[in-house]
Amino acid sequence: SELIHRTLRKLFKVDPADYMLSLCGDDALRELSSPGKSGSFFYLTNDDRYMIKTMKKSEMLLKMLHAYYNHVRAFENTLVAKFFGLHCVKLAGANQKKVRFVIMGNLFCSDHTIHRRFDLKGSSLGRTTDKPQAEIDEYTTLKDLDLNFIFRLQKQWFEEFRRQVDKDCEFLEQEKIMDYSLLVGVHFRGAIDIDGDKPATPRVSRWDRNHFLSDPNRWCKIKLGANMLSRAELTVRKNDSDVIGEPTGEYCDVILYFGIIDILQDYDIGKKIEHAYKSFQYDSTSISAVDPRQYSRRFKDFIYKAFQEDRVDS
Repeated sequence: SELIHRTLRKLFKVDPADYMLSLCGDDALRELSSPGKSGSFFYLTNDDRYMIKTMKKSEMLLKMLHAYYNHVRAFENTLVAKFFGLHCVKLAGANQKKVRFVIMGNLFCSDHTIHRRFDLKGSSLGRTTDKPQAEIDEYTTLKDLDLNFIFRLQKQWFEEFRRQVDKDCEFLEQEKIMDYSLLVGVHFRGAIDIDGDKPATPRVSRWDRNHFLSDPNRWCKIKLGANMLSRAELTVRKNDSDVIGEPTGEYCDVILYFGIIDILQDYDIGKKIEHAYKSFQYDSTSISAVDPRQYSRRFKDFIYKAFQEDRVDS
């Protein structure tokens, strides 16, 4: 644990005392619903800066620490989750159960409200929310088959995005990691309709490029994966087999936040058994548990359909 703390402190220049002030202050942590089926619990500090995730002993931050350190040092725009600390506490009581948890940066720490959030893996089996439409709100984690937008990035940002996703996936494949996701937060610029118990819904309008680009100050705080001005094109999925819906030509002005999360699951014996079992019942390409090489390829194929270059007519 001490080795992890020294390495992460050197990497991110974040002292444990800093995040401990957020964790142990007078304000209680906020529990979040888990977007996955891992059984982990998620908590957010009251200042929104840090995310806490409980984790199993089998998860492998220590094993991949050296490679993780080198990757983050080599690529300052990496989208992989930023880990600041790994801790273990022993609960009081008869069984004195140990609880391990990791401290991560919160991708959505922003002055902008996140109106929609998507957890994207590139698989299709079970990749939809179990909430009825009327109950979906800004705290609901939507999944691949719930995605009804194509995010269009300016040319230079799209090229950088592709380069970085390629590098990050190469790193994760080398470390035999799978089951990761691209977590995407969407802030809809302009008016948002909120009517009673109905979910917040963007007002879809035709794109006005001049209005969007007129203020150069909007670009000063942009970085890959944070505060990214973009266009979201509404899509309609006509067939259940469609991975991405058909574009409609209707656009929203959005600000995007995104990063690659859940990067501590290797393709262990449990995942191999899950793959074999589900392959008997379903199309093996649709399930999440596949080997790291296939996972990386499928993940990128999907992400590069969901994120595309914005080719606005001159």
